[in-house]
Parts: sequence; C-alpha cells; structure tokens
Amino acid sequence: MTTTTRSILLAGEGPLYHELSQLITAQGYAVVSLDEVASKAAGTVEIALELTNADLGDKQERLQALDRLLPAATPIATTTLAVTATEAAAWTSRPERVCGFGTLVPLAERELIEIAPALQTDEATIASTEAFFRSLGKETELVEDEVGLVFPRILSLIINEAAFALMEKAATPEDIDTAMKKGTNYPFGPLEWADRIGLDDIYAIVRGLSRDLAEERYRPAPLLRKLVLAGRVGVRSGQGFYSYK
Repeated sequence: MTTTTRSILLAGEGPLYHELSQLITAQGYAVVSLDEVASKAAGTVEIALELTNADLGDKQERLQALDRLLPAATPIATTTLAVTATEAAAWTSRPERVCGFGTLVPLAERELIEIAPALQTDEATIASTEAFFRSLGKETELVEDEVGLVFPRILSLIINEAAFALMEKAATPEDIDTAMKKGTNYPFGPLEWADRIGLDDIYAIVRGLSRDLAEERYRPAPLLRKLVLAGRVGVRSGQGFYSYK
C-alpha cells in the first residue's frame, strides 16, 4: 500500500519562508511552490501559507493567484503583520477561506503562533489553520484582526522607539540594549533583537500600523527606514544597527 505525502504550499520569500519550509518538512509534509501548483494538480494541497510582508502589491498578487489556482475548499493562511486579514481576504473571490496568522523569526524561539481570523473567515478555515500549526508543534492563540497582531506589534514598537532614541543620541546602541536587558529582563536588547529578526519585517509592521491607524505614535523611525532602504536588515545581511562582518 502506498501513502501520499500531504502537501503544503508556501508562497513568499525571506527567513520565515525558509524556516517554515524546514519545520514543515521535518514534520513529514511536502513543501510545494506556487509555480509547481500552477503546472500540476492543486487538489493535493492541504493548506496554503502566504508570507509576504514588505510589498503589499506582491502580497495581493500572490493571494489572488492562490485563490485562482486552489480548490475552493483549500484554506489560505496569510501573514497579517503589515495588513489586516480582513483586507487581505477582500482581495480574493473566496474570502471565507482566508485566515491571518503571525509570528517572527527565529521560529525555534517561538512557542506560539497567533491566529487572526478575518471578518469573512469561516469556522472550518479557522479550525484547519489552528490544527495545521499545532501539527508543527506550536501552540496557537486566537487574537483580534489588527495589523501586527500582539507580540510582533508590541515588540516592533519598542524597537521603533529604540531607533528614535538612537537617532536622538540618547545613548549608543550598546547602552540602549544593555539598559533594556537589565531594566526589563528581556532576553535581548531591542536593537539586537531587531537585527536577529530582520529590520525589514520590523519596518513592515510599523509602516502597516501607520498606514492602517494613521496615528503619530506609529510613525516609523527615519533611521529604521533608511537602514532597510540600504539593505542593512540585520544579521542576515551582515549589517543592521550593528555590524556582523
């Protein structure tokens, strides 16, 4: 008797793509791409994960491609770090099968995946999304559909404020991180943490909050934006708030 490996479609790029791909494969699933699904039968896909944060135009195109190619019953889980699940679902013709989720890399340090259903998401999609992430060994928590969700939002705003403090020469990067680690017992200082996660994802969250809520407190620090534009996104690029060369 032959067994069929269950397929998970990953659409996007960046560190989260690679870490999820490794985790999914380790749990016995097969990872397939959007191009593979376009050229083969899409009926074997159990769930699709869409991971774009930086470019909302690319995100919309990928979600619409998934919506077009996958059977109507296949759930689509999309990151909602820079946009709400409700807005992302509105880009598709079957918004009821779209559900938001959020986390930050490194995944090995994250016990929890936040699940944020859109206003349009049906109960079956929520259940399928939760069950899938639990099958990866992660806990799940249902949260309200807001840009950045909970942990990513709060951490990103702390990092953004630390970037403002650095711009204003309140202290050096090392002193800012030391003060926060010893003052709050955080595992990392905010600037060090940003470099490990990736400044591009942090900037996408803060920019998404500013876009969605239009409040001054969500204004991205100009230094954070400049570093991202320069490609200095942290550890993986060799330079961020610190140098890793």
